[in-house]
Order: sequence, then structure tokens, then C-alpha cells
Amino acid sequence: MSKTPQQNPPLAALFIVAATVFIAATSLLAKLLGTESLGAPLHPLQVSHGRFVFAFCAITTAVAAMRPTLSKPYLPLHLGRTLFGWGGVTLMFAAVAYIPLSDATAITFLNPVFAMLLAIPLLGERVGPWRWGAAGIAMIGAMILLRPTPASFQPAALLALGAAVVMGMELIFIKKLTGRERPLQVLWINNAIGVAIASIAVIPVWQMPTLSQWGALAALGVLMACAQSFFINGMARADASFVAPFAYATLVFATLYDFAIFAQVPDWISVIGACVILSGAALLAWREGVQRAQALRR
Repeated sequence: MSKTPQQNPPLAALFIVAATVFIAATSLLAKLLGTESLGAPLHPLQVSHGRFVFAFCAITTAVAAMRPTLSKPYLPLHLGRTLFGWGGVTLMFAAVAYIPLSDATAITFLNPVFAMLLAIPLLGERVGPWRWGAAGIAMIGAMILLRPTPASFQPAALLALGAAVVMGMELIFIKKLTGRERPLQVLWINNAIGVAIASIAVIPVWQMPTLSQWGALAALGVLMACAQSFFINGMARADASFVAPFAYATLVFATLYDFAIFAQVPDWISVIGACVILSGAALLAWREGVQRAQALRR
């Protein structure tokens, strides 16, 4: 059986949109757990611990049922990818407890921009004027969302910005892992290492969750595992430049969830900032797709 699924762009788009439904839901659950909605607020380190523990349980169940062929993993890359992934998730979960889901989600869409910037010294990549322009547009959007005036500045938005930087570093490791191992193996090892890191980090801040918080932590982990599975399967069935715009649906679902649960309506600054970030991210995805196509024709 071939390792690479058959190309199917419509199915890929469906998988990516399904992943965004779950990703936005995990942010919502993190917000519920980080506020007083379900009891005494849990520390972001405890929320991310629950995310990795229950996601690992879900993926281990899938591995036991499917019994995939496992190859020797490249552990240094897995460790780096998971360390930065855990840090990014924890910062994101901290941010959503204080600012609207839509703002935090939009800011984290900067992660491919930071990955591009980090790839210059770490991967030796060359960045042309189109990609620099896309990065500049996205950063302007971030500045709008940060509201950098004494009256409206959101300090917690810096947590989301930090998450985007750390997730950008995670993308560097993901690029290095691409094609080396099967997706399910990558997911399993990623979450196994994540459980170890999160279990150590949570010790100083651990508190006994309420019954409803246990349920939310379990749901968060399972939904994240589902999101990762859908996302990887979507990426495997179409070019990244094609599926990237569908990933922005996360912002739509995050906004809907925030309105439905917290009656939070984005203001005009949030709308403008999000649109500017998405414009920059979409331009970056388009340009990378063009460069990839040119490279394949050579």
C-alpha cells in the first residue's frame, strides 16, 4: 500500500475545514477552563497538560486498533517539534482566557510569517520581495490587534503573539520531519513526548479539577487529536498552497463560538486587524505555492 494518499483537493478542503471546527473548539474549551466558567480557573500549564494526556490516549487507541508499521523515529527532531508545540499551545491557552477567541486566533495566524523569518538563519532559505511584503502586511495586522495605545493596549495579546513566534519555530521542525515518517507515527510520538514535558511542567501549579473541568479537559484532548488527524490527512491530499486558505476558517468558528458562549462580538478594530493578517498570510501561502510549482518544473 502506498504511503502517500491519492490527491483529492475537494476531500482535502473538507478535511481542513473539519480540522478548523475542532481547533476552534479546543480554544473555546481552553477559555472555559481558564476562566471561572467551570469552577476555579485552571493554570494554562494544567490545561495544556490535559490536552496532551487525553490526546495521547486517543491516538494510542487509534494506533492499537490500526497497528501501523512503525519506523525508527528521529527523536531529536520530535523533541524539538514537541517542545515548541507545547510552548505555543500553552501560550495560546493563556491568551484566550483574557482576550477574545477571534483576536487570539488571528494573531496566531502569524506563525507561518515567523517560520519564514526563522528559516532564513536556520534553514538558509532566501526570501524574496513578495514574501517580505506578505510578512509586512501580516505584521501590520498584528499591530492593529495589539491596539498599541495607552487606552486600548491588550497586554494579554502579547501571549498570543508569543504563541505565534513559538509555533513558527515548531513549523521549522515540522519541515525537517516532513517525509521522514508516517503521519500517525509522528502524531503518536509528538503527543507521547508532550505528555512527558507537560507532566513535569504542571507539578507546581496542579489543582484538582472539578468534574466538569475533567470532562472539558478530556474533550479538549480528544478534539485536538481529531483536529491533528484531519489536518494531516488534508495536507496529504492536496498542495499546501491550496489547503492553506481553508485553514483560516478557524477564525470564523472561533468567532461564532465566542459569540454563542460569551456573547463576544468582535469590534471594528478586531475585524480590520484580522482581515489584514489573513491577507498577508494568504499572500504568503500563494507565493510559496508559486515557488513550489516553479521548482517542480525545473
